[in-house]
Amino acid sequence: MQETNTKIAMRVSVNTAVGNAVLTVFKLFAGIVANSAAMVSDAVHSLSDVLSTLIVMVGVKMAGKKSDKEHPYGHERMECVAAILLAIILFATGVMIGYGGVMKTIDGSAGNLSAPGSLALVAAIASIVIKEAMYWYTRAAAKKIDSGVLMASAWHHRSDALSSVGSFVGILGARLGLPILDPIVCLVICLLIIKVAIDVFRDALKKMMDTSCDDAVIDELRAVTMEQDGVLGVDDIRTRLFGDKIYMDIDIIADCNSTLSEAHVVAERVHDAIESRFDKVKHCMVHVNPAPDS
Repeated sequence: MQETNTKIAMRVSVNTAVGNAVLTVFKLFAGIVANSAAMVSDAVHSLSDVLSTLIVMVGVKMAGKKSDKEHPYGHERMECVAAILLAIILFATGVMIGYGGVMKTIDGSAGNLSAPGSLALVAAIASIVIKEAMYWYTRAAAKKIDSGVLMASAWHHRSDALSSVGSFVGILGARLGLPILDPIVCLVICLLIIKVAIDVFRDALKKMMDTSCDDAVIDELRAVTMEQDGVLGVDDIRTRLFGDKIYMDIDIIADCNSTLSEAHVVAERVHDAIESRFDKVKHCMVHVNPAPDS
């Protein structure tokens, strides 16, 4: 199953990487020919998406590796590592784009810029449509295989689409006689990219810190446990996120007069029910506490 999920993620990543590469070349060409700083900045963002997708591919491939002697708990956290690298690259890209916009505004060259050509508008519209399509395409795959890093990649496509909307507004404004809007939009694009970078970084860090599942998931785990024969109650449930997987420890209450074998059967029943009903639970440790003797 994991291998199938990995293949799906890799296929989507390859397709979007090729699409981003073509889009980058087109937007860079349009930005240079049409004399649009915003479109050149947008092209740089698309180039960063190509590099980001390559990081996603490496992360997904390594995260899908089976447990081994040196990594008995598996390699799922490689997705988090990939996401953190992705966030750093995006942050740096945003800062560079913002710096360019600020410098052009400070030195006064923005006011002397000629209006961007119509090709820049065409490139902006094409980018909006293509990147939004990539977002829905990647999002569908991420939901299908429940991949956090692929979902992050989808939102990167959406952020690029939003950046292109900003570019379109800036280019249109410049063509209407306000060329200062073009470099100003570079600053808007900068803020969009930095926000996405921070969100991705925080989500990956959260998963790296063994954060527990939310209350709704814990309530579902408790409910499934209580459905099992021999379980009289639940003393405690502890969960931690390991990449996109869940590790959990649960203390159940069983009849104090049960034999060791009977208690073991109850624990096994809970273990199997949890791991079969919750695909994200990779490991479930069950501890049995005796019920107070009435």
